[in-house]
Amino acid sequence: MKSTSIPPYAAWALLGTETWLLGMEAAAVIATRIHGFAWSKPGADREATRMVEEKLQSLAELQWAWMTGAMGTTPLSISQKTISHYRKKVGANHRRLSR
Repeated sequence: MKSTSIPPYAAWALLGTETWLLGMEAAAVIATRIHGFAWSKPGADREATRMVEEKLQSLAELQWAWMTGAMGTTPLSISQKTISHYRKKVGANHRRLSR
C-alpha cells in the first residue's frame, strides 16, 4: 500500500478500507476454522496448533520489523505495514483452508 501520491487524509481513508478488508478476511478464516473444529474435521487438532504458532511467529516478525526500523517512522507507515503484514498472513490462511 503506497501513500506517496495521494493526500494524507486519503491515505488514512485507504488504511481504514484495508483494515475493514482485513476484518472481513479474518472473519472468513475464523468461520472456516470453527467449522472444522465443530465437526471434528481430520487435522483440526493440528490446525489449532498451527493457528497458535502462526500468531506467535507473525507477532515476532512485526516486533523485529519495528525494532529494526523497517516499519517506518510515522504512525501512518507503521499502520499501513502492520495491516499489510496481517492481510498477507490471513490471505494465505484463507487460500489454504479453502482448498
